[in-house]
Amino acid sequence: MSIEENRNCGCNEMHNDCGCVEENTIDCCARDEMLQQIKCHNFAIIELALYLDTHPDDDKALCLHRRYCKEFKELKDKYQKVYGPLSIYFPCNKWRWLEEPWVSFGLGVAY
Repeated sequence: MSIEENRNCGCNEMHNDCGCVEENTIDCCARDEMLQQIKCHNFAIIELALYLDTHPDDDKALCLHRRYCKEFKELKDKYQKVYGPLSIYFPCNKWRWLEEPWVSFGLGVAY
């Protein structure tokens, strides 16, 4: 499924391809979109770091790297406050690992 198809997943229907159920449609799509943004920022940060290894004087790339790192941290913090931890490094008020399926960034699926 493409990103555009994923955004227009038909979450207003009772059951659909993205796995949403009517009462959870907003959370499901918002959560998926936020995870997609986190993945995109993570990819951009890694690629910019690799580029900066060979072009350390590129101020524009360095500025972009800093901006994406800041946005990445903000996105992760916001996601974890709403949906729970992405890793064991995020402090919680209670242990939430068993409440929902774990997110797999490598495969793009939840376990």
